[in-house]
Amino acid sequence: KVSFDNLEECVTNEYHEVRLAALLTLIEIFSHAKKNPGLQKQCVDFYLSHTDRINNWDLVDLSCYPLLGTWLLDKERTLLYDLARNGKTIWEQRIGMVSTMQFIRHGQTADTYAIADILIGHKHDLIHKAVGWLLREAGKRDTAQLKAWLEPRSHDMPRTMLRYPIEKLPQTDRKHFLSL
Repeated sequence: KVSFDNLEECVTNEYHEVRLAALLTLIEIFSHAKKNPGLQKQCVDFYLSHTDRINNWDLVDLSCYPLLGTWLLDKERTLLYDLARNGKTIWEQRIGMVSTMQFIRHGQTADTYAIADILIGHKHDLIHKAVGWLLREAGKRDTAQLKAWLEPRSHDMPRTMLRYPIEKLPQTDRKHFLSL
């Protein structure tokens, strides 16, 4: 049995792979604790108290939505907006965005679009990619909603952020959004 002390030792390890193993183990503990909301909350609190060690795109992308996104499915989501807006690092900001993947998988796209609005002017390419990726995923649920969201914003979006959500659209739509 893995304890939180064991996870603490691993998530603070200098090696990326050890931190990844700790996060994947944390997700397993969380997912097997469906009937124990106290343990799930402890997993979420542990995760949030170690965001300084979740410091690479793959650590964020593999951990945040199965844990934080799942936890917030039936809860208030201000935390994600705060991370996107006020995160101390690009990784915390990316957690705010990528966590919405779980909502998208449950047919809920409003938070994805709202957090994309917060991050639309961000300077870092790894945020551009995350926002574009999640917009593309939201657009798979409702293409009309994606196009309506992009129409007034595409001219303000960094090129990388724009290319992801439009890549599956018909060529005429892609050309339209790239020309704005």
